[in-house]
Amino acid sequence: MKTNFLKPVLAFAVVAVAATACKEKTDVAVADNEPHGIILANMDTTVNPKVDFYNYVNGNWMKNNEIPDDQTSWGGFTILRKKTDADVLNILDKAKKSGKYAADTDQAKALMIFESKLDTVARDKAGIAPLQPTLDKIAAINSMEDFRKVITEDAVAVSQPFFGVAAFSNPSNSAMNSAYITPGGLGLPDRDFYTNIDPASVKIREQYVAHITRMLQFLGDTEESAHKQAETILAFETKLATPRLDKVASRDFRNFNNPRSIAELDKMVPQIKWEQAFKDMGVSKKMDTVIVMQPKYMETLNQMFAKPDLDTWKTVMRWSTLNSATGMLTTEIEQANFDFYSTTLNGTKKQRPANERALATVNGSVGEALGKLYVDEMFPPEAKTKAEAMIANVIAAYKDRINALTWMSDSTKVKAIEKLDKFTVKIGYPDKWKDYSAMEVKEGNTFYDNMVAVDTWNFKDNLSKIDEPVDRTEWGMSPQTVNAYFNPFNNEIVFPAAILQPPFYDYKADEAVNYGGMGAVIGHEISHAFDDSGARFDASGNLVNWWTDKDLINFTERGDKLAEQYSNVEVLDSVHINGKFTLGENIGDLGGVLAAYDGLQRFYKENERPDNIDGFTPEQRFFMSWATVWRTKSRDEAIKNQVKTDPHSPGKVRATQPLVNVDAFYEAFDIKEGDPMYVAPENRVRIW
Repeated sequence: MKTNFLKPVLAFAVVAVAATACKEKTDVAVADNEPHGIILANMDTTVNPKVDFYNYVNGNWMKNNEIPDDQTSWGGFTILRKKTDADVLNILDKAKKSGKYAADTDQAKALMIFESKLDTVARDKAGIAPLQPTLDKIAAINSMEDFRKVITEDAVAVSQPFFGVAAFSNPSNSAMNSAYITPGGLGLPDRDFYTNIDPASVKIREQYVAHITRMLQFLGDTEESAHKQAETILAFETKLATPRLDKVASRDFRNFNNPRSIAELDKMVPQIKWEQAFKDMGVSKKMDTVIVMQPKYMETLNQMFAKPDLDTWKTVMRWSTLNSATGMLTTEIEQANFDFYSTTLNGTKKQRPANERALATVNGSVGEALGKLYVDEMFPPEAKTKAEAMIANVIAAYKDRINALTWMSDSTKVKAIEKLDKFTVKIGYPDKWKDYSAMEVKEGNTFYDNMVAVDTWNFKDNLSKIDEPVDRTEWGMSPQTVNAYFNPFNNEIVFPAAILQPPFYDYKADEAVNYGGMGAVIGHEISHAFDDSGARFDASGNLVNWWTDKDLINFTERGDKLAEQYSNVEVLDSVHINGKFTLGENIGDLGGVLAAYDGLQRFYKENERPDNIDGFTPEQRFFMSWATVWRTKSRDEAIKNQVKTDPHSPGKVRATQPLVNVDAFYEAFDIKEGDPMYVAPENRVRIW
């Protein structure tokens, strides 16, 4: 059930003891249970911060913590997500016991999804029966017309790897939604898994074939037949993966902005009969133009469709449809899916508890229904008020930094400041909640049927937005999500309530710690407006070049230098960060730390500068807080997978790599030439 929605372009930061402390005023000692944010017991003060800042701040934590068997990594984010899940599960339990939500309310639908996911007895008893009608439709395809009808009229239940249709902001007119034609979903998580020829990638493809072989036997296939089909599926998916843009090219939205008339689309892939296809998918309005994200890929589709191979297509669609539904069927099927996608690819040893998995399903389907309850219980008004002040301060600091740039012309600075001035800032929760009343989640449905209802609602809701104005009040995350994002089309930064908690933020805590945590996350999201991708969008969210030629050259050169710096970082033996792929996030981290640091200094100019705490100056606590946010232990498999598929650098790298480019970090810890943490000033990257 892989409905190929085009996700918003979301970017996330989302992050002896006194020997180097510069004494200022009077030192005060603070107990670890007081809200100052730095837990001294987690530090390893036998390590010199000039040698290894990461382990100086986090060494004892690294020694004393193990990755839980149900996690691929463990650190600030995962710990907070675990705590947030516990809070939301408690809220969900209270909602169930209260009995006050009628069956047609959004909250009752959340409970139904949760409970039908947990009803493993019913799921195991049903077996693959819920999926069988969809598999029968695929099996009954006997002509190109049958094929076209199945992939359009049953676009939700039938998963296929060929193409998808979605509505999203038009990059040339961000106030309006347009229809996008996207490549379909594949079984492996990234193009590189299909195209790379290194031994690790070859091995993963072999393991993928073995996984498909195992899974198809749940449909009654013999092992011999299943293995033969698996080899066919891998070969076919490889043909579909090869012409797609690689992960670096996919970061440049200009490569996706390819408007075509319906007549032109019909010439590109005439076999689909696009006007009728849109009607069959439920698009009621007549469209003149769509955005074809990858024209080269469409050429490959045209060549395939010109020579129908229905048997192969049916084999691939049957697998894709099963693969998309594995979490909705029996516990045995769900476990087999976990064994490959979580254990083989990421090294996870066991599944998360059933209630946490069920909660994740609810959060991903009717998240705002739970969000209302979460905000009422967990997000005090004081937290939002103080966060608003911090965001305003960091934005003001960012303006100061832009105005002080020596490599940017005044005309480009005006455009950059205009972009900051037009920011929309969303904190905590939406002003207008989603209405799930038309979602046909019902008591007595199988879990599979409830999830079909969820995906059908999402699909219809999304396509109804084609050629309609963008609703800029919508959120891309629920309030209980521990994350944040920048959306370049709306020129907005968004901070859900759940991230406004320790270690990122404590409205009662020391400002230096808050600015080093949440302040730098805020700065990170602001920086996404000015990273190598976000900087291509103007103040209104349109894909318009607002740079002078010289300024753009200067910016690109600095970005290339940062990419080279990160590409030299080896995270495992012979595994290096891809600096070009992670450039946007790395610019975000660097810009975020700098803006938050300046924001803290602005705060101190307007408020009394605090005493040292536990021997540390405010500046030291700021950088220590940043390194605390990003402390992470990860499995080797997860790191390898992250380097291939995730535009974020591993947490341990994020904790220190931006800091070696920040002059104030050297001053705070008296780092000099010859110290291992030292990078010569001329080699420090300076962008924002």
